[in-house]
Amino acid sequence: MSRAPRVGGYRLLTRIGEGGMGVVHLAQAADGRQVALQVLRPHVVGDHESRARLVREVEALRRVASPRVAGVVDADPWGPTPYVATRYVAGPTLHEHVEGEGPLIGADLVHVAAGLAEAVLAVHAVGVLHRDVKPSNVLLEGGDPVLIDFGLARAAEDTRLTQVGWLLGTPGYLAPEILYGEDATTASDVHSWAATVAYAATGRPPFGGGPAMAVMDRVRRGEHDLSAVPGYLRPLLTDCLAPRPADRPELAAVLASLAGPWPDPGAADAPTATGSAGPRTRPVTVVAPVLPAPPVPADASTADARPRLVPLERWRPPPRGLPRVQRGALLAGLSATVATAFAHAPYLCLAVLAPLVLVARTLSWTTDSARARQHLRGRRRWYDGPLTVLSTPWYLLVAVAGTLVLVVLAALVAFATGFAYLIFGGPAAPGMLLMGTVLSLSLWWGPHARRLREPTRRLVLALTRRTWTGWVAVGLAVLAAATGLALLVTGGVVWDPWPGAPWRPGTLLGRLAGWL
Repeated sequence: MSRAPRVGGYRLLTRIGEGGMGVVHLAQAADGRQVALQVLRPHVVGDHESRARLVREVEALRRVASPRVAGVVDADPWGPTPYVATRYVAGPTLHEHVEGEGPLIGADLVHVAAGLAEAVLAVHAVGVLHRDVKPSNVLLEGGDPVLIDFGLARAAEDTRLTQVGWLLGTPGYLAPEILYGEDATTASDVHSWAATVAYAATGRPPFGGGPAMAVMDRVRRGEHDLSAVPGYLRPLLTDCLAPRPADRPELAAVLASLAGPWPDPGAADAPTATGSAGPRTRPVTVVAPVLPAPPVPADASTADARPRLVPLERWRPPPRGLPRVQRGALLAGLSATVATAFAHAPYLCLAVLAPLVLVARTLSWTTDSARARQHLRGRRRWYDGPLTVLSTPWYLLVAVAGTLVLVVLAALVAFATGFAYLIFGGPAAPGMLLMGTVLSLSLWWGPHARRLREPTRRLVLALTRRTWTGWVAVGLAVLAAATGLALLVTGGVVWDPWPGAPWRPGTLLGRLAGWL
């Protein structure tokens, strides 16, 4: 009968899985105690610096005092077979539970979400980032979540994405900034927490499946699907999955929002603030002191100058209140300006709009090309700016065809609308306003209009970033629209540089209109 192999003072009983740093075994100590022993991979302890970093990390993790964390009980990074031993948790992973039993609902879902937040907060309290919070790294011990596998954790002062070319983390649960090659922060674990809770609530990853590159691209763009998440958790998870780390709430705020009565399991979509009060979350005390917030860099512009790849800033529904009102009012004002300008001087308006649309579409092509290059390389290079400028003439030619299609079709739809209105013999001014409105909507939603909408939305986002600039922009747009309307009322329709309306008497359209 062969004897069980040993590592250090532990007898290996059976292999139970693989973690971020190595193969995990159920092992037994000399006193009979069972532990989860992780035999480290060569790349983790490949040199003196790696082992020293691991020692610092283990010493920090020893200070975690939370039943929500499978804490480190022993480690030997310097031995012939380096290992890390953690508390053994007997229970299925969250992934296995959801696969076998279905998504969590009601009080069970909130309990797991709050417990996992407590676990991550306890890890952060000792200055360590987990960096691989995901369903397979959460064990359910009697229904209580326990965070395991610190294979991807690094001391907070040393948190780079890559080391000797291997990827640290799991696509779909890594935060966007890590995929960009930037430093991980506590906000990165908040993003991973939210993705894990979304999986627990729905049974599917929030960023979908498929090839790893496709999943990571959706993570970068913030394109998640939370439609099946219960209504009482959806706003919180949406905030925590924000592409920009600065837009995500702190874990303490997340935990506070999960306090209070739990929703009834039979009414999973009911708001937590209403309905009968259920049992409250069982308190878990985090013994370790909470770290102070990191100091703000003296030069904020330098701190925010890191490359943002795809996208620079997405159009997303602004928070309720003034930002939403400002953006809606500014877009409406721009549309009204186009409508009234066309109503007063149709040909001149088209002559001005066509170059503007061409410029907007060219900018869209050049910026998309620059972002695609950065996306492939993972970093901005010094020559990106000059290359973007040099490529502008080419993208100007590329944008011409789409611009012609968009402007010509929008003008044809507007004039066809005016001709139909003329058949009913209505007054000229309302008919021209109707044509201008149709032109504006056709330019916004017509063929190849996406490359006009994107630069316009970026402009609106930039103008409404501050409250006072937003109101100034709205005021100018309203003033421009009012000016066009006043010119239409006082001066009528100006058909320069052409002799008159296309349906004037003597023309083909004029004869057809008279016959009808």
